[in-house]
Amino acid sequence: MDLATPLGLVVSFGLITAALLDGAGGLGLFIHGPSMLIVLGGTIGATLTHYPLGTVLSTGKIIGKTFSSSLPTTDDVIAQFIDYANRARREGILALESIVNGIDNAYVKKGLQLTVDGMEPEIIRSILEAEISNVEARHETGIDLLSALAAYAPALGMIGTVIGLVQMLKNMNDPSSIGPAMAVALITTFYGAVLANLVFLPMVGKLKCRSKEEVLIMEMQLEGIVGISKGENPRIILEKLTSFQPYYRRKKA
Repeated sequence: MDLATPLGLVVSFGLITAALLDGAGGLGLFIHGPSMLIVLGGTIGATLTHYPLGTVLSTGKIIGKTFSSSLPTTDDVIAQFIDYANRARREGILALESIVNGIDNAYVKKGLQLTVDGMEPEIIRSILEAEISNVEARHETGIDLLSALAAYAPALGMIGTVIGLVQMLKNMNDPSSIGPAMAVALITTFYGAVLANLVFLPMVGKLKCRSKEEVLIMEMQLEGIVGISKGENPRIILEKLTSFQPYYRRKKA
């Protein structure tokens, strides 16, 4: 689990809540059911109009990716493929057939199976690059969905504010009601800004980071698979894979 996401949410909402509790009127002043309905309901409705139902229903899964990550480290990938390369060099490519079924990663399993089946390295590369492109496209859909939520939430907040102002202006003959009505009108803007800037936009940023990390790992795995299919020396494969790491992470041979 990535503790940064829940920690960030707890810190941001915790500090804002503490500030509201310390102010005049307390937290209750910022709790308004109709405003919540306008912002949340309107945001969900606009998103349903924007995207197919299946995409919207996957929102929970997309958000879940900001809380957890099961990616191997670059060191793990290097160690894994150097072991495969050494085994293939000692015993031949067909020696990898016995370990293919035990590999959990579907991408690596597919690449090694193609290698064991004797596919040409360039064909293997093209197939695995297509897989990477499809993964990036799926990630982009999730990023776009949360970006849309981040755009609609403050917009619905402004709509709620306009509704509140219209209701306030209708009762201008009662000066004592103007202040409370204005406060309620502005709460929807507050809700929209909080959702966009403390929830959806930070999650968009986290998903972009996750996507880059996953694509980097897949590109490393691709180079390892292609190197093995070409029968390259494990030392050459090591140099190729470590080139994906920043210099401070590279282990000295």
